Amino acid sequence: MAQVLAASPTCQMRVPKHSSVITNKLWSSVVLKQKKQSNKLRGFRVVALQSDNSTINRVETLLNLDAKPYSDRIIAEYIWIGGSGIDLRSKSRTIEKPVEDPSELPKWNYDGSSTGQAPGEDSEVILYPQAIFRDPFRGGNNILVICDTYTPAGEPIPTNKRAKAAEIFSNKKVTEEVPWFGIEQEYTLLQPNVKWPLGWPVGAFPGPQGPYYCGVGADKIWGRDISDAHYKACLYAGINISGTNGEVMPGQWEFQVGPSVGIEAGDHVWCARYLLERITEQAGVVLTLDPKPIEGDWNGAGCHTNYSTKSMRDEGGFEVIKKAILNLSLRHKEHISAYGEGNERRLTGKHETASIDQFSWGVANRGCSIRVGRDTEKKGKGYLEDRRPASNMDPYIVTSLLAETTLLWEPTLEAEALAAQKLSLNV
Repeated sequence: MAQVLAASPTCQMRVPKHSSVITNKLWSSVVLKQKKQSNKLRGFRVVALQSDNSTINRVETLLNLDAKPYSDRIIAEYIWIGGSGIDLRSKSRTIEKPVEDPSELPKWNYDGSSTGQAPGEDSEVILYPQAIFRDPFRGGNNILVICDTYTPAGEPIPTNKRAKAAEIFSNKKVTEEVPWFGIEQEYTLLQPNVKWPLGWPVGAFPGPQGPYYCGVGADKIWGRDISDAHYKACLYAGINISGTNGEVMPGQWEFQVGPSVGIEAGDHVWCARYLLERITEQAGVVLTLDPKPIEGDWNGAGCHTNYSTKSMRDEGGFEVIKKAILNLSLRHKEHISAYGEGNERRLTGKHETASIDQFSWGVANRGCSIRVGRDTEKKGKGYLEDRRPASNMDPYIVTSLLAETTLLWEPTLEAEALAAQKLSLNV
């Protein structure tokens, strides 16, 4: 009988050197070398399985098999967004040979009645492959495929937000401006079963916020190995990940994706979320994108979205940024309604947020709806940061809405003048 030890808040996993893909062996270091004790080891939850080490090793051997010398066929993992708009689903199929472009892949279908996306009497939903990434779990030529979802007649189903975003990003006015996005995805790791943040005493609280942001040390940081494994998995997959850090609330982390152009930003963030779900699944830790997982004097979780256009990045771009801020202020309610469920619990005006009811902007002010960096102000060009999106936002919606509001939507002159006066913007 083998004892499988689930990851605890205090464990630090060591990734084997020269590991090219993420396998179950990556997590084997969860079982730290300790002296044999009884059925309880301090810092671990012990679960007994009817198995033995040889069985586990045989399964790992099969998982690590490289089929490439024996077959040109590959495994494609088709990934899509489920009925809640935030849950991810996936299933695998065999493809006869390696592919380089989504257009080479066949469409597929699934039972939409089991994902809350179709009625039982007409349950077939069609998957359209849209983006390909390398598979860090299977390695080789195997791939991950980001898909969007359609009816058999070819119409996007209601939860398919990518289709509308692709339409906006294909508009000539938008493509000419080459919109860049840098997305800061915050997330919280929870202990399984109790659904309480990793590293926190169950039913109790750690010390107040302060030492945890970008912290170092066993009494400040929990989940670093998950963050690092995710970072490497993203690089392997070809995701444009640009960094990661521990966040203000203990047990909370952030990774950044970008700069990415147009629809690519949404594809990369969704694939990065999928990898994180899979890694936490293997580690026995629960991932949540709830924008306010713990009530009280604790930071929430956002998905700050940095945005610029060609005109903003060129000389005189600060004036273009101010015009964009003006437009954003006039559509504040439309943006808030599309920026994630439960965001009212996060956007309170406290903990580095602006009030959900009031639009504001400022230079280097993290308590505003829109922040402009000091470097942008100094150079007179650059980007803006929309700090309103919640951690559970849909990046297809947020990025396309920013492009639509700042590049395609035009307010009336009267509304523009009133907003400019209110925000002290000389545009």
